[in-house]
Amino acid sequence: MDETCQWQGWREATERALYGPGGFYLRPEGPAGHFRTSVHASPLFAAAVARLLGEVAEELGTTEVDLVDVGAGRGELLAAVLAAVGPSLSVRARAVERAARPAGLDPRVEWTDRVPRNVRGLLFANEWLDNVPVDVAEADAAGTVRYVEVAPDGTERLGAPVTGPDADWLARWWPLREPGARAEIGRPRDEAWAAAVDCLAAGRAVAVDYAHVRASRPPFGSLTGFQAGREVPPVPDGTRDLTSHVALDACGNLPVEIGAAGTGRAGGTVPGDPAASPSTVGVPPGLPSAELVTQREALHRLGVSGERPPLALASTDPAGYVRALASAGEAAELTARSGLGDFLWLTQRVPAAGRR
Repeated sequence: MDETCQWQGWREATERALYGPGGFYLRPEGPAGHFRTSVHASPLFAAAVARLLGEVAEELGTTEVDLVDVGAGRGELLAAVLAAVGPSLSVRARAVERAARPAGLDPRVEWTDRVPRNVRGLLFANEWLDNVPVDVAEADAAGTVRYVEVAPDGTERLGAPVTGPDADWLARWWPLREPGARAEIGRPRDEAWAAAVDCLAAGRAVAVDYAHVRASRPPFGSLTGFQAGREVPPVPDGTRDLTSHVALDACGNLPVEIGAAGTGRAGGTVPGDPAASPSTVGVPPGLPSAELVTQREALHRLGVSGERPPLALASTDPAGYVRALASAGEAAELTARSGLGDFLWLTQRVPAAGRR
């Protein structure tokens, strides 16, 4: 392979490795064969989404509501939500995924490779944006910000200077001020999320991901790989997931002074309040109203709590106590600090009367 074909920017290399012929996300086992998300951790997550869907339906004043899962994997979340919703709610469930429809999926789930238009209900994207391919930038020894290029074996080198819209994005959302500092250029994710939200006629759009905000970007970026349940080096060869944290404040066009968040795979805490209270801010007029909170806060609002059942229940209803204890353990995992509870939820609302 000659050098001009071997070296690519990370965005192009990731697109090929994840979604090209034989790509990681098109494999039969799907994401669940390599890593565990909140959907796989507990049915409590789907039950919470079902309650959220009910809230949206009530806000819209309807019993017929859309549920669109963007980056649906193999449809696990939609199938579980349909099983959890009550008979009073009529749900049109649509999975948006580039892989083929899996065998045995609930026939009520429609399968498509693009976000449908005129959604009236809930558009939900759990760990989708982290797999929207992005370029990586690094400041060289002289302070010039350059694209990082990668070979199929994961070897990297610095390429051309970053200019144009990518440079503008970095200047606003992730400035690189020191030699060696790195960033993932999140502009394609902003655009992907804006396009998805634009398909919402009324209701809520929710993006859930491990993320960071401007006040605490990881100084050397967060690009990594996952394979068979283990974190591995990011090599664009199609054998592993390639992922990086999401600048969700940029996706929501939130003010740059929003509070900080950490940088672990499961996201980061919003510091200041020891209870990890939500960081909630508005957006400029003309855009759907936005809110950014931790998963811990979002799930608490939806009734998911990690509190242990009262010990007295063990005497009066031993089997019920064991079930409640197991449920509390699952809820604790979903809401744990320094874990899944530190994911960030970006919510944007479009009122039934239409866009502002």
